[in-house]
Amino acid sequence: MKLLRNTSLFIVLVIFAVGCAQQKSNEQEMEQEETQTTPATNYTDAVAVIHPTEGNNVTGTVTFKKVANGVQVHAEAQGLSEGKHGFHIHLYGDCQAADGTSAGTHFNFEGSSTNPPEDIDRITGNLGNLDADAEGMATADTLIANAKLNGPKSIIGRAVIIHSKPNDPSQPPIGAAGARLGCGVIGLANNGMDM
Repeated sequence: MKLLRNTSLFIVLVIFAVGCAQQKSNEQEMEQEETQTTPATNYTDAVAVIHPTEGNNVTGTVTFKKVANGVQVHAEAQGLSEGKHGFHIHLYGDCQAADGTSAGTHFNFEGSSTNPPEDIDRITGNLGNLDADAEGMATADTLIANAKLNGPKSIIGRAVIIHSKPNDPSQPPIGAAGARLGCGVIGLANNGMDM
């Protein structure tokens, strides 16, 4: 009787050990599969093509290039009124709303976009100002040290909004730049290299 009990216990332990080993093997296979299907990205170039919101004429392009210390930004826009116009990266790559509001609030390069700290001292998503001439043309070049094209805080898939007024540095985190004149989704740019 004692031998039968010991043999039964031994069989149960063997079955348990085999089951654990098989489960561990399955988990390792799944992790390996996930790693293979979702590799880390190394995007170097992105672009947003700006389309006018309802009742406006703003068009243009904003290009983004990964550099050693952040992301280099080059913007060209037309159809603006003369003067300065703030432009920002917004949280969602959604330009469906006629007034551009579907792009949500500004994207915060350094933390929460929807609940930035109350004592924040900068305009979130800030790309600076476009300074339009008498013909409504503007260009801007800037470096955004905290922007990324890869990883969890990537700007790819978000939107660029051009506003009606300049940024007001005394009004963080939004900058009180007024109505949304143009909107474009940031996507991967064709940099001539096959993936």
